[in-house]
Amino acid sequence: MTRSVRRTRRMLKVTGAGAAALLALSACSSSDSDSAKTSDSSASASASDKLSGEVTVFAAASLKESFTTLGKEFEKEHPGTKVTFSFGGSDALAASITGGAPADVFASASPKTMKIVTDAGDAAGTPATFVRNQLEIATLPGNPDKIASLKDLTESDLKVVLCDKTVPCGAAAEKAIEAGKLKLTPVSYEEDVKSALNKVVLKEADAAVVYKTDVKAAGDKVEGVEFPESADAINDYPITVLKESQNSDAAKAFIALVQSADGQKVLSEAGFLQP
Repeated sequence: MTRSVRRTRRMLKVTGAGAAALLALSACSSSDSDSAKTSDSSASASASDKLSGEVTVFAAASLKESFTTLGKEFEKEHPGTKVTFSFGGSDALAASITGGAPADVFASASPKTMKIVTDAGDAAGTPATFVRNQLEIATLPGNPDKIASLKDLTESDLKVVLCDKTVPCGAAAEKAIEAGKLKLTPVSYEEDVKSALNKVVLKEADAAVVYKTDVKAAGDKVEGVEFPESADAINDYPITVLKESQNSDAAKAFIALVQSADGQKVLSEAGFLQP
């Protein structure tokens, strides 16, 4: 074999190796570019999924303590969000929503008051029950009047307070009183459960029929007395995103927190029953 032929073959090998290296480098560069694009795309998708803005929650008064805790947890989990609450009687809140009050979430203390909102077409989707609540008698600390039953509240010398019958806690109390075949005349009907409980806390009443959760939240300011008729008047609590929500993604995320294991733990610790 001549020297010129051998030289030509060596050049072809070198040229082939160089081409292969260039192809490999090109492929690597292309792969890195595609990877960068994918990474940028993922980052962009993540940014678009990030929750922000205000979430306005209308919730039954009995949810005040537990929802306030969950609101802080939500804001911590989603920096850039703010949860604003409006607590009150479920009937009044429902009326506000159907009247056009801006809100993202409604958590009611009864299906009946939730129905006001759904019938008006103001709910987005079907409301879901997330907890239940049971009644209890709240007495003065130490229970000085020795109240031991619902029947004891019918004593004429006792000042007893009930929630208004249009409010879920009042409707439940009425149902329990009927179940016990009793007649009870309160000194006042209050607009929501917190107002009824406060009458006892301020010693303006001897007793009030409220939720177990409210007795627990009051701590040593009152004493709770259970009564069997309460089993006939347990309230389901439904929750829903509202149709006119201005921040539906965050509203759905808040409801998801309420229904999560962490949310249910907070609610259970407050005295609510599992749905």
